[in-house]
Parts: sequence; C-alpha cells; structure tokens
Amino acid sequence: MNRTIILLVLVLGTLMAAVDSTIVLLALPQITQDLHADLFTSIWVLLAYLLVSAIFSTQMGRVGDIFGRARMFNLGFAIFTVASALCGLSDSVYVLILFRVIQGVGGAMMSANSGAIVADHFPPNLMGRAYGFTSLGWNIGALLGIVLGGSLTTFFGWQYIFYINVPIGIVALVLGIKNIKDVNKVPRKLDITGSLTLGVGLTLISYSSISMASAGSSLVSDVLLLLGLAFVGAFIFNETRVENPMIDLRAFKYRLLAYSLTANFMQGIGGMAITFLLIMYLQGVRGLSPLDASLVLLPGYVIASFLAPYMGRLTDRHGSRWLSTIGIGVIMLSVLLYYLILTPDTPYYLILLVAGVNGVGSGMFWPSNTSAIMSSAPKGYFGSISGLSRTLGGVGIILSYVVSLSVAAAAIPKSVAFEIFLGTSKLDGGLSSVFVTGLHLAFLISAVILGLGTVFSFMRGKDVRTGKMEELERPGQK
Repeated sequence: MNRTIILLVLVLGTLMAAVDSTIVLLALPQITQDLHADLFTSIWVLLAYLLVSAIFSTQMGRVGDIFGRARMFNLGFAIFTVASALCGLSDSVYVLILFRVIQGVGGAMMSANSGAIVADHFPPNLMGRAYGFTSLGWNIGALLGIVLGGSLTTFFGWQYIFYINVPIGIVALVLGIKNIKDVNKVPRKLDITGSLTLGVGLTLISYSSISMASAGSSLVSDVLLLLGLAFVGAFIFNETRVENPMIDLRAFKYRLLAYSLTANFMQGIGGMAITFLLIMYLQGVRGLSPLDASLVLLPGYVIASFLAPYMGRLTDRHGSRWLSTIGIGVIMLSVLLYYLILTPDTPYYLILLVAGVNGVGSGMFWPSNTSAIMSSAPKGYFGSISGLSRTLGGVGIILSYVVSLSVAAAAIPKSVAFEIFLGTSKLDGGLSSVFVTGLHLAFLISAVILGLGTVFSFMRGKDVRTGKMEELERPGQK
C-alpha cells in the first residue's frame, strides 16, 4: 500500500479541518451583515463546528475501531465536503449553523481516525515523521484560513470560504477510497450509554461556559454547567462498569500515554488563548482589521510548518520527552514575552518576533506529542485514543475562548469585548490601557496553564521507539 498517497490524503484532511477552524472568524462580520443576524447568534457559526468536533471525536474514533477507520475517514470526508457546499448555499444564519454542525460531524470522523490510520500503516519508529507532515497540514491550513478568509470574503463573498473545500474534498475522497483500506477492526459493541452521557455532558459544559464568557453568568448557565459536570461523572462511572467501554480507562495505566494526553489538553487551552488574545489586542487596541490582525500571526504558522516534519524525524530517533517538553516550554515563554512587552503602542516587529518564537514551540510540540500518544496507544484502540486526543484538544480550544474572553473582558463590558473579538469595535483613550491590563492577566493565566502542561510533558518519562505495538492487557492476563 502506498504510504505516500495515504499520508497525502491525511494531510489534505487535516488541512481542510484547520482551514475551517480559522477561516470563519474573519468572515463573521460580513456573514452577520448579509444574513441579517446579531453577533451573539453568528458567533455560533464558528463555535458550533468546534463544539461538535470536540464532542464527536471520541465517539467517531471508537466507531472507527469497530467498523473500520478507513471507512469512517472516507465517509467523514464525503460528509464534510457536501456540508461545505451547503454552508455556502445557506440563506439564513440558523441554516448555516445547522450545516456547520453537519460539517463538524464530518470533521470529527476525519480527525478522529486520521491519527489511527497513521498508526495502522506506520510502525512506531516512523510515526514521528508521519505526524510531522500531518502537523504541517494543520499549520498550512490555519495559515491559508487566515489569508483566504479575508481575501475571499473581500473579493468574492463569504460563501467562497466554504466552496473552496469542495474541489479539494472531491480529489482527496477519490484518492482515499482508492488507497486507504481497513487494516484492523475490533469486534466489540458500541458503548451507547457512554456516548450519550459524554456527549450530553460536553455539550452542556461547553454551551454554559461560552454563554458565561459572552453574556455573563446566569441561573440557567450555572445549572447547565452543574448538569454537564454530573453527566461527565456518570460517563466515568459507566466506563468502569461496562464490558465494552468507549474509552477503556485501563489504557491510562500507561504513563507515557496518560501524561502526553494531559499535555495535549493543557496546550489546547493555553496555546489557542494566545491567538484569541492577540486578535483582541490588535483589533481592539491597535485598530487593525480582522485580516491585518491575523496576518501578524503568520510568522508563527510559517515557522511551525517548516519545523514540524524535521521535528517528527527527530522524535523517531530520540523519543518525544525532550522535544515535547521544550516545545510547550517555548510556547509558554512566548506567552510570558507577550505579558511583558504588550502596551497600547508596542512596535509591531516585537510582536512578529514573539509570534516566531511561538511557532518554534508549536513546531516542536505537536508532531512529537501526537507521535507519543499514538505510539503508546494499545493495539486495537488506535481510533479511541486518537479520538480522545482530538476531543481533549477541541475542548481545550473552547475553554481557551472562554478564558480569553472572560478574563480580558473583566475591565470592560462583555458586549464590547465580544465586538472587539469579532473586529467590529475599537477602544479609544484610556480604555485601551485598562483593556491591555486585562489582557496581561489573561496571558499570565495562559502561561500558568502551559507551565502545568510542561510539567506533565516532562513527567511522561522516556519512550523508546521500536517497530512493535503493545496490546491492552485484559482481565486475567499477565
């Protein structure tokens, strides 16, 4: 089987998912105007995709283990492509949000099974190189989303940010059906109770947290948050008792896997907060347009794109511990630098330099940490672990939005902070200095979260790459 073609298809899938995580943000003001919506409704065009992707990733990884990862990946590509076309045809913000939900399901099917497909076709001592290229796809996709989001919206219309997925999706789907075949299936039953309790729990927690960040706390949001936590507790209890759990908690007895997943979650919260906070600073304090503000972030994506494949190869040779730990540590350093240098008139070249430092850390962390997760995943659980990793990362991104908006908006009305985030408002006079002080606190909180991630990354211990996979020990085995 042609590993190069398989990797190409996986990179295209990662690229498309990354494009849609950033491209919508720049088009939201235009979408809001054209579809006669309000900002608090149109923000769900962005958040619905992130939320559904986070919720469904674990389930879709588990389904891939049972029914075939290649089948689920290719089906996800088809759903994602069709939903992209339908998003472009939407004539109502509510219809657009519905198709973004469907698009998120397809994205979850792709992302949850792509890591498992790499583990199926690449031995552990070659995984780092493969995940280096999928990380390259993510960074290029995020970069293209930033560039194309503003350009397509300005010159052609916001609909084309979705139409652009269609030709890429068709080509990748044809290549995927032809070249990616199922290698292993695990004959187990679906954990329906676990899927429902986890899905409901994450939905309630995410919805209530986003509502609190955007409009403030209320009795309804507080109750929904408590209910969500209760459902997650019920999910964990369920997983310890059922015969075929969706997430076999015994997999976490592997130190390398448990700590790598935790580092992934911490980086998702602290790392993505950097992007949100900088966009708010550049738009609200410096008065840049959404496109110009996003272009300032490009050096980080470019550097990470170049570094990722090389860092993946180094992971194959030397293991993940030091590369991942140094990587997330460098990301934390970039956050601290922003905390120290950002004022209402910081020179742009300093912001660009720190964005480059952040790119170095990202280029080191993502391929090495992903490789560590999948190389330590027990055989037969690649889909479940890949999906869990994506879910933790997705929940981390949502929480980063909540942390960023909540802390940065402590000094100004939440509605104003929300408009700044979308690029439809700018602060004047003394409010700029007050808002920057709020941003400093948010950067400091992100640095603490990334510091915890650095500790967990180091605590994973040393991993030795061989061509063999471990089996998950069942009860009674030794």
